[in-house]
Amino acid sequence: MTPPEETGQGFIAKAPAAPPAVSLCLNVMKTRPEFLRTASARRQGTSGFLLQARSRGDGETRVQIGFTASKKIGNAVARNRAKRRLREVARAVLPHAAQPGWDYVLVARPAATIERPFALLISDLEAALRQIHKAKA
Repeated sequence: MTPPEETGQGFIAKAPAAPPAVSLCLNVMKTRPEFLRTASARRQGTSGFLLQARSRGDGETRVQIGFTASKKIGNAVARNRAKRRLREVARAVLPHAAQPGWDYVLVARPAATIERPFALLISDLEAALRQIHKAKA
């Protein structure tokens, strides 16, 4: 029996999945000045990472996110793993918890970012965002 997506002439291309319906536009920071502006603003430490955040105050609704992992984390493999985990945490939490017009940077912590259970990283980010946004009020 052939799989349903296979035909006599090959595979049928599946339609790409629709992107999730989010009200925020998430952009990834790429330049050093963007990271430095965010680093000079609010900070909230958690067990798994450090969250840096700032309000741009320019009236835009887009949200910028950045990820860093220094050599204290370990070799390139460990740093990349830490950043992958932080990216997934941000994808899970920021669409419903981020404020429009804000920049966020997630900074990996040695050992903790890689070893901490994923569910706890998610709850860490949610708690850190609550603290950051509570401080502005």
